[in-house]
Formats: sequence, C-alpha cells, structure tokens
Amino acid sequence: MNATLAKFGYPGTLLQESEHWCVLMRPQQVTLGALVLAAKSEANAMSLLPPAAFTELSAVTKRIEQSLVRFRPYGKINYICLMMVDPHVHFHVLPRYAAAQDFGGATFPDPGWPGVPDLKQAPQLTDPQRSTLHGALLDAFRASG
Repeated sequence: MNATLAKFGYPGTLLQESEHWCVLMRPQQVTLGALVLAAKSEANAMSLLPPAAFTELSAVTKRIEQSLVRFRPYGKINYICLMMVDPHVHFHVLPRYAAAQDFGGATFPDPGWPGVPDLKQAPQLTDPQRSTLHGALLDAFRASG
C-alpha cells in the first residue's frame, strides 16, 4: 500500500480493488459520491505505470460510471489527476450535479457547476453519515459487478 492510498482511508474506504487500481470513497465529499481512483503501485507519474494498468483502467472506469449512475444519476463526471500533494498516481472522480443533492441528512451542493469543481467545498459528515454513504456506494458497486 502506498501513502496516497493510506491518506484516502484504504482499506476502510475501499469500494473496488483490482490488480492495479483501488476505488475509494473520497473522505471529503466535494460532490455526492466523490471517489478516488488510485494506482496501487509506487508510480508518481502516469508514464511509470505498467502497460497492464492502462488496459485495466478501461474496465475500472466503466464500473465506476455504472456504479455511480446506479447510486445517483449525475449530470457529468470529472476525472481530475492533480498529484500536487499526494504523489502517487490517482484521480479524484467527481460526479457532477446541476442541483444540490441530499443524502443521509446532509446536503451536497456543487458550487462550481457546470464549470470547474470547487475542491475546497465539502459538507462536514458525521461518522454515521460517512458509514451510511460508504455502504450505499458499496451496494451500488456490488450490484454493478
């Protein structure tokens, strides 16, 4: 496990794992259903990933999109590969919504819609809310696999 996976809560936030990738529920829910798609390797540049990781990426992103639509239909989806603070290859996966979404007693606005998402905006979730959201996302992933 690399440090980026650990920062985003692996294994407690895990939704799907494959040979080269982990899909995690993003602890800060910038938008409802925000995920992190993280490479399992120590690679700190896309060019350092093995070719098999790119092949597998197609199936992983397909399952992400099917699962998120099953969980809550979104208007758009953004994959953002920043790697500014966390060095290992990873994407922030943000389902985007034209209107604020309610889930588990919390409201999730998308203040950047339809433009650039605001990565500093996220509702404060309680541990029970975070657990309920993780369970709902996990159910959607299981149903899509």
